[in-house]
Amino acid sequence: MVQSAYIHIPFCKSKCHYCSFVSYTDTGLKDEYIKALINEIKYYYEGDVLKTLYFGGGTPSLLSISDFQKVMRNFKVSTQTEITVELNPDDVDYDYLRSLYDIGINRLSFGCQTFNDDILKIINRRHTSKQVLDAVEFSKKAGFENISLDFIYGLPEQSCEMFTGDLEKAVKLDIPHISLYGLTLEKGCYFYEYCNFETDDDEQAQMYLSAVETLTNNGFEHYEISNFAKPDYYSRHNMNYWDNGEYYGFGVAAHGYKNRARYGNKTDLKEYLENPTEHEGEKFVTDTQMLEEEIFLGFRRMSGIDVSQINAKFNIDFDEEYNEILKKYEGMKLLVKTPNGYALTTNGILVSNVILADFLS
Repeated sequence: MVQSAYIHIPFCKSKCHYCSFVSYTDTGLKDEYIKALINEIKYYYEGDVLKTLYFGGGTPSLLSISDFQKVMRNFKVSTQTEITVELNPDDVDYDYLRSLYDIGINRLSFGCQTFNDDILKIINRRHTSKQVLDAVEFSKKAGFENISLDFIYGLPEQSCEMFTGDLEKAVKLDIPHISLYGLTLEKGCYFYEYCNFETDDDEQAQMYLSAVETLTNNGFEHYEISNFAKPDYYSRHNMNYWDNGEYYGFGVAAHGYKNRARYGNKTDLKEYLENPTEHEGEKFVTDTQMLEEEIFLGFRRMSGIDVSQINAKFNIDFDEEYNEILKKYEGMKLLVKTPNGYALTTNGILVSNVILADFLS
């Protein structure tokens, strides 16, 4: 039973300089894309009531209210379903947000990145800091309580003090969720291809530690490596990912996980439009791979992994199986024993890739 669905909306008015995601600035194919998306949903969706539905991108706020309705009517949802839409602050006004609320969307995620207008221009974001403040205000007036802001740290010309100031400003907005992402430059993005800017790992680490302190001191629970929330406002959709749960992935370049198989859709828009029901790749997850994924994803949660659940699910003795690794990183104070299992310490998070690599065969 699959009860989560991700929908990729690949259109953007412009491309951010740090972005290497699959997105297209030509929105002329939007109507055709919505039709293809609906065909894919009708082909694969099995009709179970969804617990979470997530519109990501790209820029989902380029869709009209009618577009959202056309897509959403193909799913079964309840009043308990978490329905999230990612939005650009410059795309929205009160009327648009109120209409989203009226059709059943109940969680908003705004790409803020920073409140510094000079840096916003450098990274080629279209919005201003004032538009973020307005978007949050309009959202609250429209009826939304579950509002999240995304921030990036390690941006060009950004200091630790500037980043901490951004978060302090966000705290004053009285929103219940904040996501933080360290800047990574991958092939295909403007910064990677055309600039000699390089990220500073030590500076990013200091920014991250400062963010943890700032947000936890202001009533946010650090529930996942990159995510902070007030009580009862964890992202249920993302929690399903970290619990290694199954989910549909609909749309160009979307990925899904169903019946122990991870699959990906075509990354070329025209190829997807020609045949939206044909996956580009599908890989069965072996028992060993599933165990490794359970460990990798579990350690992303600040509560860590539940050893008894893993032992029951995979018929192993986790403490015996990974005894040397556990002792090594406990001794270095990068892992800590919890009532249910093990979790990364804050310093462990900074070198989590190294730690997790030891658990992989």
